[in-house]
Amino acid sequence: MNYKEKEIKQGIKFHTIDTNKFKTNLMAVFLTTKLTRENVTKNALISLLLRRGSQKMKTQEKISKQMENLYGAIFECGLDKTGDNQVIKLYIETINDKYLPQSGENMLKTAMDNLLELAFNPYVENDGFSKEYLNQEKNTIKQLIEARTDNKARYSQERCIEEMYKDEPYGLFTYGYEEDLDKITNKELYNAYLEMLKNSKIDILVSGNFSEGNSNVDEIIMKQINEKNIQPRNIDVYVENEVKEPVTEKVVRETMDVSQGKLVIGLDVTNLEPEDKAVASVYNAILGGGANSKLFQNVREKASLAYSAGSLYIKNKNSIVIRSGIEQKNYEKALEIIEKQIDDMKQGNFDETDMKNAKQLIDGR
Repeated sequence: MNYKEKEIKQGIKFHTIDTNKFKTNLMAVFLTTKLTRENVTKNALISLLLRRGSQKMKTQEKISKQMENLYGAIFECGLDKTGDNQVIKLYIETINDKYLPQSGENMLKTAMDNLLELAFNPYVENDGFSKEYLNQEKNTIKQLIEARTDNKARYSQERCIEEMYKDEPYGLFTYGYEEDLDKITNKELYNAYLEMLKNSKIDILVSGNFSEGNSNVDEIIMKQINEKNIQPRNIDVYVENEVKEPVTEKVVRETMDVSQGKLVIGLDVTNLEPEDKAVASVYNAILGGGANSKLFQNVREKASLAYSAGSLYIKNKNSIVIRSGIEQKNYEKALEIIEKQIDDMKQGNFDETDMKNAKQLIDGR
């Protein structure tokens, strides 16, 4: 596997992964923009509207037909929260040219042209997004917000993060807020999309086997970027790697009519420099990163106090989130044992076997 990265215009990076491991090519566009209370709901709507159509493919039916013409290519559009930024992501996966039933086609070029069309030339009516599409996607966002509590494990983790970062962008809910929806008009949202494009960081990724047939992938992408008139930009995103100061402990309890409770603990990793993030990853793996971790072995296996017990390292926020599913009557005892594992880590009560298991978990071996 060979990875390359280069800036093709200011604020626009192109990434290639040349590998013969798969029979498909994956092409993706990532639009990274600041996460703000004003725009969080708008960006969520934009991510849904970009998959509804473009000027050349005005409906989802036409997009589906085009994907079928590309031998059953897969097109998706989604939204992520990465640190204090929102990322709108679009991708197409197609068969590699090498495996096409007839010669003369350039699947990578055709698929990338479709992907850039959907990302940068959305379907617009009278200088605004389609009112019909917008109203439908407002209902989609409303349903996503209302369904937050359906997955109790995910909801409890999100609530922990919201409380930890109550006055910061990372504390915002990825899909926004229901009270914003009625106020957003189709023209206002399209203008927000245009403004977002001006300042967003753009990353274009292509992964596949380029050793045969598409060795000029760089030239193909550069030509299409110019054809779509995608301009250089001044990037306006939040930069990670802040060094935190110690904070006070805060306890939040929410009551629901459920049989299994969720105990989530958020830890700020303070005084951590950027170069120490690998150390924090190993720390997290020993603490709660897998079946050999302290949390899993001591809270779940030995004490039988939790249905699940583990932890997650949020690298771009220097935070560790401990997650466990417990019977509510076991709250105090489970908390006591979890705190004991944290204290053991402070005292250095782990050995070379713990280190080895943690590194293997991180490496995926």
